[in-house]
Amino acid sequence: MNDANILPNVAIVGRPNVGKSALFNRLVGRKMAIVHDQPGITRDRISAICTRGERPFTLWDTGGIFGVGERELSAQVRRAAEEALSDSDLLLFVVDAKEGLSPIDEELARMLRKSQKPVVLVINKIDNEKHEPLAVEFDSLGFEPSFAISAEHNRGISDLLHEIDRRLPSPANIEHSLPAVAGTPNIEGHIAIAIVGRPNVGKSSLINSVVRGERAIVSELPGTTRDAVDILYERSGRKFVFIDTAGIRRRGKHSSSVEVFSVMRAERSIRRADVCVLIVDLTMGVTAQDKRIAGLIQRERKAAILVLNKWDLIRPQRNRKQMISRLVDETRARIFFLEYVPVLIASALTGENIDRLFALIEKIRRAARQRIGTGVLNRLLRQAFEANPPPMVKGRRLKLLYATQAGGKEERQLQSLEFVLFVNDPQLMNETYRRYLESRMRTAQPYPGLPIVLTLRRRTSVRHEDRGVRAAKRNKQPIGRKRHV
Repeated sequence: MNDANILPNVAIVGRPNVGKSALFNRLVGRKMAIVHDQPGITRDRISAICTRGERPFTLWDTGGIFGVGERELSAQVRRAAEEALSDSDLLLFVVDAKEGLSPIDEELARMLRKSQKPVVLVINKIDNEKHEPLAVEFDSLGFEPSFAISAEHNRGISDLLHEIDRRLPSPANIEHSLPAVAGTPNIEGHIAIAIVGRPNVGKSSLINSVVRGERAIVSELPGTTRDAVDILYERSGRKFVFIDTAGIRRRGKHSSSVEVFSVMRAERSIRRADVCVLIVDLTMGVTAQDKRIAGLIQRERKAAILVLNKWDLIRPQRNRKQMISRLVDETRARIFFLEYVPVLIASALTGENIDRLFALIEKIRRAARQRIGTGVLNRLLRQAFEANPPPMVKGRRLKLLYATQAGGKEERQLQSLEFVLFVNDPQLMNETYRRYLESRMRTAQPYPGLPIVLTLRRRTSVRHEDRGVRAAKRNKQPIGRKRHV
């Protein structure tokens, strides 16, 4: 596992539906994991940085061990949870006070003792003082100390955090030194990459191929990934956060409220990301839903890459270059509004061309740091206006006074390119002419994978003036006359 995680690890474990995800959300201070009364909702391992205590640590939420549901999938969930046990410095063993002690709890307790890791017994759903006697039953498990809490009502959480701080290994015992930690999963200095697409197109398989291990659970069952999972990864000295998202279905096809929440998380992941990687299933081609997801990426003005997955299933014996060219052209024709986005044909299953994904990300990152000089930009746009004047709107025509490139936010690794155009009236710009200007700008600077945002501002009451005019006014002297000393 190549997680770029260098903080102490704390894993939440327990049987299904005891409140592990609710405790995870409470400790990290925001709703990351999906909380639902249906057993087995959490299947992937989810991680986030917890900064509520005296020392930051990485908190892991695991799928319910010995869970119900598909036999193969439950085995994968158990393996993921067991991996969390081996990687963790401290285990939070969560039980359900209202359900009482179960044989699964007892079996899990034996498993945790064999791990020889520090264990804190967390007796959840003690919502008030009347429920406190329910905790006595769990004394037979033999874990000391134990903490009676209510993750839902924030009861007993401060005492639990104090115990976690006390039980964490000292910095000298951690393999790596501690970094400067931000309080969110998007750690400063990492490039956040959201892997998005319809269900069962190979999103988790692609991440597993990248990190070369079963970090995200892969299954043939559509909708396996229900949470957005942050996976830290480092390659050639550069740090990434891969956000594995639930497959986005059309709103009318959600089988449960859990899937509705999953889609909401996927859409939120797009907003969090620096780069969105849209996975398309080559065996099905570009569907209407693929176009809808591409529209979400465009609406959020995110850098993007299109990955046409499952090349191994349709790769011909001959004329491969011709077929690749045809597939790329067909994809661009269907998703024409993302014509600037690089297209990669790959196989997540075999790993073919997956490494090229990082070359494309680096290409986009470099392009995001390129700037067009103000003089060059204004000459370029004026030439565009002269070559193809804006259309008349109710007897008026759009006029460009001045243009400049916005600075952007320094804390973002990648962001859309914003250009501010000072015009006579922003309402005179239509979408067709906006696309025309963007196209002319890309002839001078292609900006692969990056959206171009044109922000129009109305001319102020003072006529646009050059620097010499503004300087003359500041010095209170007539324009064009030299100041005598």
